[in-house]
Amino acid sequence: MKKYNYIASAKRTLKIESDSIKSISNQLDTSFTSLCECIISSKGALIVMGVGKSGHIGQKIAATLSSTGTASIFIHPTEAAHGDMGLINKKDIVLLISNSGETDEIINILPSLKRHAKKVASITGNKTSSISKRTDISIVIKSGKEACPLDLAPTSSTTNTLALGDALAIALLEAKGFSKKDFAYSHPAGKLGKKLITRVEDLMHTGKSVPKVSQSMILDKALIEMTKKSLGITLVLNKNKVVGIFTDGDLRRCINKKVDIQSTKISDVMTKNFKTIDASDLAVNAAEIMEKNKIFTLVVLKKKSYAGVITMHDLIQARIL
Repeated sequence: MKKYNYIASAKRTLKIESDSIKSISNQLDTSFTSLCECIISSKGALIVMGVGKSGHIGQKIAATLSSTGTASIFIHPTEAAHGDMGLINKKDIVLLISNSGETDEIINILPSLKRHAKKVASITGNKTSSISKRTDISIVIKSGKEACPLDLAPTSSTTNTLALGDALAIALLEAKGFSKKDFAYSHPAGKLGKKLITRVEDLMHTGKSVPKVSQSMILDKALIEMTKKSLGITLVLNKNKVVGIFTDGDLRRCINKKVDIQSTKISDVMTKNFKTIDASDLAVNAAEIMEKNKIFTLVVLKKKSYAGVITMHDLIQARIL
Protein backbone atom coordinates (compact mmCIF):
# COMPACT_ATOMS: atom_id res chain seq x y z
CA MET A 1 0.00 0.00 0.00
CA LYS A 2 1.39 3.36 -1.06
CA LYS A 3 2.11 5.71 1.85
CA TYR A 4 -0.31 8.63 1.81
CA ASN A 5 0.93 12.21 2.25
CA TYR A 6 -1.32 13.40 5.08
CA ILE A 7 0.49 16.72 5.51
CA ALA A 8 0.02 17.62 1.84
CA SER A 9 -3.68 16.87 2.20
CA ALA A 10 -3.95 19.00 5.32
CA LYS A 11 -2.16 21.89 3.60
CA ARG A 12 -4.59 21.73 0.66
CA THR A 13 -7.53 21.87 3.04
CA LEU A 14 -6.10 24.80 4.99
CA LYS A 15 -5.30 26.68 1.77
CA ILE A 16 -8.83 26.20 0.42
CA GLU A 17 -10.42 27.29 3.70
CA SER A 18 -8.12 30.28 4.23
CA ASP A 19 -8.81 31.50 0.67
CA SER A 20 -12.50 31.04 1.32
CA ILE A 21 -12.37 33.17 4.48
CA LYS A 22 -10.53 35.91 2.58
CA SER A 23 -13.28 35.95 -0.01
CA ILE A 24 -16.09 36.67 2.44
CA SER A 25 -14.61 39.97 3.62
CA ASN A 26 -15.39 41.35 0.15
CA GLN A 27 -18.95 40.05 0.34
CA LEU A 28 -19.97 42.01 3.44
CA ASP A 29 -22.51 44.72 2.76
CA THR A 30 -25.02 46.92 4.59
CA SER A 31 -26.92 43.84 5.80
CA PHE A 32 -24.08 43.15 8.26
CA THR A 33 -24.31 46.73 9.55
CA SER A 34 -28.09 46.38 9.85
CA LEU A 35 -27.71 43.21 11.93
CA CYS A 36 -25.14 44.83 14.23
CA GLU A 37 -27.27 47.92 14.78
CA CYS A 38 -30.35 45.80 15.36
CA ILE A 39 -28.57 43.74 18.02
CA ILE A 40 -27.04 46.84 19.68
CA SER A 41 -30.44 48.55 19.97
CA SER A 42 -32.24 45.40 21.16
CA LYS A 43 -33.15 45.08 24.84
CA GLY A 44 -33.46 41.32 24.46
CA ALA A 45 -31.18 38.43 23.57
CA LEU A 46 -29.84 37.14 20.27
CA ILE A 47 -31.29 33.68 19.60
CA VAL A 48 -29.12 31.61 17.24
CA MET A 49 -30.59 28.65 15.35
CA GLY A 50 -29.21 26.05 12.97
CA VAL A 51 -29.41 22.35 12.11
CA GLY A 52 -26.59 19.82 11.72
CA LYS A 53 -23.14 21.34 11.20
CA SER A 54 -24.71 24.80 11.08
CA GLY A 55 -26.20 24.06 14.48
CA HIS A 56 -22.79 23.23 15.93
CA ILE A 57 -21.37 26.44 14.48
CA GLY A 58 -24.37 28.33 15.84
CA GLN A 59 -23.70 27.06 19.35
CA LYS A 60 -20.12 28.34 19.18
CA ILE A 61 -21.25 31.73 17.85
CA ALA A 62 -23.81 32.08 20.65
CA ALA A 63 -21.17 31.18 23.23
CA THR A 64 -18.68 33.71 21.82
CA LEU A 65 -21.31 36.45 21.75
CA SER A 66 -22.35 35.79 25.34
CA SER A 67 -18.76 35.91 26.57
CA THR A 68 -18.12 39.22 24.81
CA GLY A 69 -21.07 41.21 26.07
CA THR A 70 -23.97 40.21 23.80
CA ALA A 71 -26.58 38.08 25.55
CA SER A 72 -27.11 35.08 23.29
CA ILE A 73 -28.39 31.53 23.43
CA PHE A 74 -28.68 28.68 20.94
CA ILE A 75 -32.03 26.98 20.39
CA HIS A 76 -32.38 23.99 18.09
CA PRO A 77 -35.21 24.55 15.58
CA THR A 78 -36.73 21.15 16.36
CA GLU A 79 -36.81 21.94 20.08
CA ALA A 80 -38.31 25.34 19.27
CA ALA A 81 -41.12 23.58 17.41
CA HIS A 82 -41.80 21.48 20.49
CA GLY A 83 -41.97 24.11 23.21
CA ASP A 84 -38.74 26.10 23.28
CA MET A 85 -40.39 28.79 21.16
CA GLY A 86 -41.69 30.01 24.50
CA LEU A 87 -38.16 31.18 25.33
CA ILE A 88 -38.35 33.83 22.60
CA ASN A 89 -40.08 37.16 23.16
CA LYS A 90 -40.69 40.40 21.28
CA LYS A 91 -37.44 41.94 22.53
CA ASP A 92 -35.28 39.20 20.99
CA ILE A 93 -33.50 38.97 17.64
CA VAL A 94 -33.35 35.55 15.97
CA LEU A 95 -30.36 34.64 13.77
CA LEU A 96 -30.89 31.64 11.47
CA ILE A 97 -27.93 29.78 9.97
CA SER A 98 -28.39 27.65 6.85
CA ASN A 99 -25.89 27.40 4.01
CA SER A 100 -28.50 26.20 1.53
CA GLY A 101 -31.19 28.48 2.90
CA GLU A 102 -33.65 25.62 2.48
CA THR A 103 -33.46 23.83 5.84
CA ASP A 104 -36.95 22.38 6.39
CA GLU A 105 -36.77 22.46 10.20
CA ILE A 106 -36.21 26.24 10.03
CA ILE A 107 -38.66 26.99 7.21
CA ASN A 108 -41.43 25.18 9.10
CA ILE A 109 -41.14 27.48 12.13
CA LEU A 110 -40.43 30.78 10.33
CA PRO A 111 -44.00 32.08 10.69
CA SER A 112 -43.92 31.40 14.43
CA LEU A 113 -40.49 33.01 14.79
CA LYS A 114 -41.75 36.18 13.11
CA ARG A 115 -44.65 36.33 15.55
CA HIS A 116 -42.49 35.77 18.62
CA ALA A 117 -39.32 37.80 17.88
CA LYS A 118 -38.60 41.46 17.25
CA LYS A 119 -36.61 40.68 14.09
CA VAL A 120 -35.49 37.55 12.24
CA ALA A 121 -32.10 37.59 10.50
CA SER A 122 -30.29 34.91 8.51
CA ILE A 123 -26.88 33.84 7.27
CA THR A 124 -27.17 31.75 4.11
CA GLY A 125 -25.18 31.02 0.97
CA ASN A 126 -28.08 31.73 -1.40
CA LYS A 127 -29.92 35.09 -1.63
CA THR A 128 -32.82 33.54 -3.56
CA SER A 129 -33.39 30.80 -0.97
CA SER A 130 -36.61 30.51 1.05
CA ILE A 131 -34.94 31.51 4.32
CA SER A 132 -33.00 34.44 2.84
CA LYS A 133 -36.07 35.91 1.13
CA ARG A 134 -38.31 35.55 4.20
CA THR A 135 -36.09 37.10 6.87
CA ASP A 136 -35.93 40.78 7.86
CA ILE A 137 -32.15 40.93 7.54
CA SER A 138 -30.40 38.60 5.10
CA ILE A 139 -26.63 38.15 5.09
CA VAL A 140 -25.41 36.10 2.15
CA ILE A 141 -21.91 34.63 1.98
CA LYS A 142 -20.96 32.37 -0.90
CA SER A 143 -18.23 29.97 0.08
CA GLY A 144 -17.23 28.58 -3.30
CA LYS A 145 -15.93 25.03 -3.19
CA GLU A 146 -15.79 22.96 -0.03
CA ALA A 147 -12.42 21.62 1.09
CA CYS A 148 -13.98 18.17 0.89
CA PRO A 149 -12.88 16.70 -2.51
CA LEU A 150 -16.36 15.21 -2.89
CA ASP A 151 -17.83 18.71 -2.34
CA LEU A 152 -20.21 17.15 0.16
CA ALA A 153 -18.97 17.55 3.75
CA PRO A 154 -19.49 21.14 5.00
CA THR A 155 -15.94 22.47 5.44
CA SER A 156 -15.25 25.84 3.83
CA SER A 157 -18.87 26.89 4.33
CA THR A 158 -18.89 26.12 8.06
CA THR A 159 -15.45 27.72 8.53
CA ASN A 160 -16.75 30.88 6.83
CA THR A 161 -19.82 30.99 9.04
CA LEU A 162 -17.70 30.51 12.14
CA ALA A 163 -15.37 33.34 11.05
CA LEU A 164 -18.33 35.60 10.31
CA GLY A 165 -19.71 34.85 13.77
CA ASP A 166 -16.38 35.91 15.29
CA ALA A 167 -16.45 39.08 13.17
CA LEU A 168 -19.95 39.82 14.45
CA ALA A 169 -18.95 39.29 18.07
CA ILE A 170 -15.87 41.50 17.80
CA ALA A 171 -17.70 44.25 15.90
CA LEU A 172 -20.31 44.36 18.69
CA LEU A 173 -17.61 44.17 21.39
CA GLU A 174 -15.80 47.17 19.92
CA ALA A 175 -18.99 49.16 19.36
CA LYS A 176 -20.01 48.68 23.00
CA GLY A 177 -16.55 49.50 24.38
CA PHE A 178 -16.43 46.09 26.06
CA SER A 179 -13.43 46.01 28.44
CA LYS A 180 -11.21 43.46 30.18
CA LYS A 181 -13.20 44.15 33.33
CA ASP A 182 -16.44 43.30 31.50
CA PHE A 183 -14.85 40.16 30.11
CA ALA A 184 -13.79 39.08 33.60
CA TYR A 185 -17.35 39.54 34.83
CA SER A 186 -18.54 36.81 32.45
CA HIS A 187 -15.49 34.56 33.03
CA PRO A 188 -15.25 34.15 36.82
CA ALA A 189 -13.87 30.61 36.71
CA GLY A 190 -10.77 28.97 35.30
CA LYS A 191 -7.27 30.34 34.80
CA LEU A 192 -8.38 33.09 32.42
CA GLY A 193 -11.01 34.35 34.85
CA LYS A 194 -8.61 34.31 37.75
CA LYS A 195 -6.09 36.39 35.82
CA LEU A 196 -8.72 39.00 35.11
CA ILE A 197 -10.34 39.30 38.52
CA THR A 198 -7.79 38.27 41.18
CA ARG A 199 -6.13 41.23 42.85
CA VAL A 200 -2.92 41.40 44.83
CA GLU A 201 -4.86 42.00 48.07
CA ASP A 202 -6.67 38.67 47.53
CA LEU A 203 -3.38 36.74 47.74
CA MET A 204 -0.94 38.81 49.78
CA HIS A 205 0.40 37.92 53.23
CA THR A 206 -0.43 40.39 55.97
CA GLY A 207 0.03 40.95 59.70
CA LYS A 208 2.00 38.41 61.71
CA SER A 209 2.50 36.10 58.74
CA VAL A 210 4.99 38.60 57.26
CA PRO A 211 8.57 38.53 58.66
CA LYS A 212 9.62 41.96 59.95
CA VAL A 213 12.78 43.09 61.73
CA SER A 214 14.19 46.43 62.88
CA GLN A 215 17.02 47.99 60.90
CA SER A 216 19.36 47.71 63.90
CA MET A 217 18.95 43.93 64.22
CA ILE A 218 22.02 41.73 63.74
CA LEU A 219 21.80 39.56 60.63
CA ASP A 220 21.78 36.15 62.36
CA LYS A 221 18.76 37.16 64.49
CA ALA A 222 16.99 38.51 61.40
CA LEU A 223 17.54 35.18 59.64
CA ILE A 224 15.67 33.38 62.43
CA GLU A 225 12.60 35.59 61.80
CA MET A 226 12.98 35.14 58.06
CA THR A 227 13.21 31.34 58.35
CA LYS A 228 10.29 31.12 60.75
CA LYS A 229 7.85 32.80 58.31
CA SER A 230 9.11 30.89 55.20
CA LEU A 231 8.48 33.61 52.62
CA GLY A 232 12.06 33.94 51.45
CA ILE A 233 12.10 37.56 52.59
CA THR A 234 12.01 39.79 55.64
CA LEU A 235 11.01 43.43 55.72
CA VAL A 236 13.37 45.85 57.43
CA LEU A 237 11.57 48.56 59.42
CA ASN A 238 12.41 51.94 60.84
CA LYS A 239 9.56 52.23 63.33
CA ASN A 240 6.57 51.34 61.10
CA LYS A 241 8.11 52.34 57.78
CA VAL A 242 9.65 49.76 55.43
CA VAL A 243 13.14 51.02 54.62
CA GLY A 244 14.45 47.87 52.98
CA ILE A 245 14.09 44.14 52.39
CA PHE A 246 16.37 41.15 52.80
CA THR A 247 15.81 38.09 50.63
CA ASP A 248 17.25 34.63 50.07
CA GLY A 249 19.22 36.18 47.20
CA ASP A 250 20.71 38.78 49.52
CA LEU A 251 21.74 35.99 51.92
CA ARG A 252 23.55 34.11 49.13
CA ARG A 253 25.42 37.28 48.21
CA CYS A 254 26.42 37.76 51.86
CA ILE A 255 27.75 34.20 52.03
CA ASN A 256 29.75 34.70 48.82
CA LYS A 257 31.27 37.85 50.30
CA LYS A 258 31.95 36.04 53.61
CA VAL A 259 29.92 38.58 55.60
CA ASP A 260 29.96 37.92 59.36
CA ILE A 261 26.27 37.30 60.12
CA GLN A 262 26.86 37.54 63.88
CA SER A 263 28.16 41.11 63.83
CA THR A 264 26.66 42.73 60.75
CA LYS A 265 23.50 44.82 61.02
CA ILE A 266 20.85 43.94 58.50
CA SER A 267 20.65 47.58 57.48
CA ASP A 268 24.19 47.26 56.08
CA VAL A 269 23.29 44.46 53.67
CA MET A 270 19.58 44.98 52.95
CA THR A 271 18.16 45.97 49.55
CA LYS A 272 17.09 49.59 49.81
CA ASN A 273 15.63 50.02 46.33
CA PHE A 274 12.97 47.30 46.29
CA LYS A 275 10.02 46.71 43.96
CA THR A 276 6.47 47.38 45.15
CA ILE A 277 2.93 46.95 43.89
CA ASP A 278 -0.40 48.39 44.96
CA ALA A 279 -2.85 46.08 46.74
CA SER A 280 -5.62 46.94 44.25
CA ASP A 281 -3.56 45.91 41.20
CA LEU A 282 -4.32 42.67 39.39
CA ALA A 283 -2.24 39.74 40.59
CA VAL A 284 -1.15 39.09 37.01
CA ASN A 285 0.56 42.51 37.08
CA ALA A 286 2.58 41.33 40.09
CA ALA A 287 3.67 38.32 38.05
CA GLU A 288 4.82 40.56 35.20
CA ILE A 289 6.90 42.73 37.56
CA MET A 290 8.52 39.67 39.14
CA GLU A 291 9.31 38.03 35.81
CA LYS A 292 10.70 41.24 34.31
CA ASN A 293 12.98 41.90 37.29
CA LYS A 294 13.78 38.22 37.99
CA ILE A 295 12.61 38.44 41.61
CA PHE A 296 10.28 36.28 43.68
CA THR A 297 8.64 38.72 46.13
CA LEU A 298 7.02 42.15 46.11
CA VAL A 299 6.20 44.55 48.91
CA VAL A 300 2.52 45.48 48.71
CA LEU A 301 1.38 49.05 49.33
CA LYS A 302 -2.05 50.46 50.04
CA LYS A 303 -2.45 54.22 49.76
CA LYS A 304 1.37 54.37 49.58
CA SER A 305 1.73 52.67 52.98
CA TYR A 306 2.96 49.12 53.65
CA ALA A 307 0.14 46.54 53.47
CA GLY A 308 1.76 43.11 52.95
CA VAL A 309 3.93 40.85 50.80
CA ILE A 310 3.13 38.74 47.75
CA THR A 311 5.38 35.97 46.41
CA MET A 312 5.78 34.07 43.16
CA HIS A 313 4.66 30.97 45.02
CA ASP A 314 1.36 32.67 45.89
CA LEU A 315 0.74 33.38 42.20
CA ILE A 316 1.54 29.82 41.16
CA GLN A 317 -0.65 28.39 43.89
CA ALA A 318 -3.55 30.61 42.79
CA ARG A 319 -2.99 29.47 39.17
CA ILE A 320 -2.27 33.01 37.98
CA LEU A 321 0.83 31.59 36.25
